[in-house]
Amino acid sequence: MPRPSRAADLLLRAALAGLLALSAACGSRLPESDFEPRRPTAGTGTGDAGPPVWVGIITSATSPVGGEVFTGPRDGALAYFAALNADGGLDGRRVEVLTCDDGGSGVGNQNCVNELVGERDVFALVATTSLDYAGASRVSAAGVPDIGGQPITPAYETYPHLYSIYGSDAPRTGGKPGWNGVLYGGTEVYRYFKQRHGARTAAVVSYNQPASAAFARLVTEGLRAEGYRVVGEQVDFVLPNFRAVAADLRAQGADLVFDALDSHGNARLCEAMDAVGATVTAKVTNVQNWNSAVPRDYRAAPRCRNALWVTGSSRNYDETSHPAVRAFRAAMDTHREGVTLRSQWQLEGWAAAMWFTDAARSCLAGDGNGLTRACVERFLNRDEPYTADGLLLPVRFRHLPEPPETSRTCLSVARWQDGRGWVTQGDMNTNCATVPQLGYRP
Repeated sequence: MPRPSRAADLLLRAALAGLLALSAACGSRLPESDFEPRRPTAGTGTGDAGPPVWVGIITSATSPVGGEVFTGPRDGALAYFAALNADGGLDGRRVEVLTCDDGGSGVGNQNCVNELVGERDVFALVATTSLDYAGASRVSAAGVPDIGGQPITPAYETYPHLYSIYGSDAPRTGGKPGWNGVLYGGTEVYRYFKQRHGARTAAVVSYNQPASAAFARLVTEGLRAEGYRVVGEQVDFVLPNFRAVAADLRAQGADLVFDALDSHGNARLCEAMDAVGATVTAKVTNVQNWNSAVPRDYRAAPRCRNALWVTGSSRNYDETSHPAVRAFRAAMDTHREGVTLRSQWQLEGWAAAMWFTDAARSCLAGDGNGLTRACVERFLNRDEPYTADGLLLPVRFRHLPEPPETSRTCLSVARWQDGRGWVTQGDMNTNCATVPQLGYRP
C-alpha cells in the first residue's frame, strides 16, 4: 500500500519557520487565547443525544511571521465542524471547538496546552499548527489524541498520542525523534520530474542561514541520488542578490529550481528570473505556498508564476471535479465566508476534522463502550490506511523498530496556470515510485 513519506518535508517546514521568525525583526508578541464558545457549566442542558464533544485547536495565529501563515488548518477544521453540527452533529451530539492562539512562542504554546488539556479537559486536539510545539510532551503525557496536526517540529515523530496529517513509521516512544534522532525522507519528488518531464539539471537555492542550508543539503543529496546534476546557489539572508542567482540559473541551463526560502524570497527569486529571462521546466515550491494568493504574491513575475509546481500528500484544493473537494469548498464558502484565501492547508485541516469525526463515529457505533480516547486511537492505529474520502494519500501509523531502506511513495502534483489556478497533474494515487529513504537529523 502506498504511504506518503513526508519526513523530509518536516525539515523544510522547520527551516521555513525559522526563516520566517528571523525575518520578522519587530520582536515577539505575547500569546493571545481565544476560547469560544465557553465550556457550559454543570447542569446546562445539552439535548437528548448527550453532552457536546469538546475538541481543541491550537494555532500560531498571531505569531511574528504574520496571521495568514498558520491559520489554514484551523479554518478548514472549523468549517468542517460547523458543517457537521449543521447536519446534526456527531450522531446528534454537537462538536464544540475551543481555539487557542499560542502566539508562535513556546511559552504561549505551553499556556494553550495547559488551558485546553489541563483546565478545559478537551477530549482531543485537532489540526494543531504551531511554530513551536513546546507543549507536545504534556499532551502526550495526558493521553490526549492530537489528530491531523501539521508537523512543523519533530514532535509528531517523537511522542505517542500525536498523529500528524501525513502518518509516521517512527517508533514515537517519547525519546528522540524518529530512529534515535534520525528522520528519513524519500526522493519521490525528484524521481517524478526526472521520469515524467526529463529533468536532468536542478538548482537548489538557499540562504546562508543554518536551517536553510541544512535543508538545501538534504535536497542536494536526494537529487544526486536520482542522478541529477546539481547547481547550488546561496544568497545572503539580509541582502540577497537574487538577480545574480537568476543569471547563473540561466547560464547553467537548470531544468528545475528547488529552494529553502521564505515566501517573500520565493517571489523575489521569481521576479529576478523573469527579469533576466531564466526559464525552467518547473519552479518547485512547497505546500505552504499552495494557495490562491499566487497572483498577488507573484504579480511581478508572470513567466515564473506560470512555471510554479507544487507537490504534497493531499488532493489539490482546486480539483473541484472531486466530490470531497467540492464539499470542502462549499463549507468554506458557507461557514468561513470571511476567509477569502483558499489553501491546501485549509483542506488538510478539513481532513483532520473529518478524521477525528470518523474515529469518533466508529466508537459510537461499536461495542457499547461509547466514545473514549482509547477507542479513537484504535481507529487511528488500525492497519487500514485512512484517506478522508479521497482527500489524503493513504495514511497510517506504524511503529517500525528500524527505518525502511526504501518506500513506495505517491505524490499529489499541481502546477499554476493563470486563469485556471492550481491544475492537478495526474492521479495522486498513481504518481508513485519505490524510492530510497535518506536519513537526516532535524
